[in-house]
Amino acid sequence: MSMIQWMQRPWPWYVAGPLIGLTVPLLLVMGNKNLGVSSSLRQLCAACLPAKVPFFQYDWKKEVWQLFFVAGILAGGFIAGVLLQNPRPIQVNPRLIEEMKGYGVGEPFDVLPNSLFNWKMVFTLKGFIMMVVGGFLVGFGTRWAGGCTSGHSIMGLSNLQWPSLVATICFMAGGFFMANVVLPVILKI
Repeated sequence: MSMIQWMQRPWPWYVAGPLIGLTVPLLLVMGNKNLGVSSSLRQLCAACLPAKVPFFQYDWKKEVWQLFFVAGILAGGFIAGVLLQNPRPIQVNPRLIEEMKGYGVGEPFDVLPNSLFNWKMVFTLKGFIMMVVGGFLVGFGTRWAGGCTSGHSIMGLSNLQWPSLVATICFMAGGFFMANVVLPVILKI
């Protein structure tokens, strides 16, 4: 098996998980840095917006490394999704496919079903709720919780921060509630 073929295969949790987890001590050793992605939008706004909004009035250049970190995430996503794309179809549990068909989600069933996530769907009630309202709620929740899932669940928990434990429990409870209670109602619209 070549290196490219190995890179194209999904990595098991026991490889990917520790690699993600090792970023925490690496960032701490490299300069007492905290892992988090959601604050990068604030940095971009502080750098690019000429308005005198008090929330954006701070020395964003001290944390410019986070912008490079996010750029690396985007570049890595592009490399993994385009250049190292797995040529085999994604394996989805057949029970999930049957359940989604019951909600009217048709084939091809991939990571993001084409019947749900396309430009035409944004202009329907179902698509508007899922993409626009859902995106707003994710952004609102991130700001309200004082960080995103990566910041709280990876960095905060590793530092034994009580607010991160509370936020992570709320993220998980909200995710379970949305997936099992709210999403089936939205998919039936």
